[in-house]
Amino acid sequence: MSEPSIFTRILDGEIPSEIVAETDRLFAIRDIAPQAPVHLLVIPKTQDYRDVSELATGDPALLAEMVGLAQRLAVEHATGDYRLIFNTGAGAGQTVFHVHAHVLCGDLDEASLRA
Repeated sequence: MSEPSIFTRILDGEIPSEIVAETDRLFAIRDIAPQAPVHLLVIPKTQDYRDVSELATGDPALLAEMVGLAQRLAVEHATGDYRLIFNTGAGAGQTVFHVHAHVLCGDLDEASLRA
């Protein structure tokens, strides 16, 4: 069995973080290094999927739930306009190999385009 990811440890209360939204299968937190005025992470409660490609193949309904929660958060925390980013692989900037989506809202500068 693999070690719990940082996201699992946050969900389990081992690492403090503000959970801004939660469903039966997902939770959302603020990114610790925001790249936009609103930068949230939408994370499945399971760490069975390393990246969005694995999730799309293994549980497309959960992927759809992630997109739906991202949209809800963009409406609740900003104007409703948002970017949804999945980094897939270390070369693309993925540092935590527990699938998660970055939800960026607000004035997006050049740096946020590389989040």
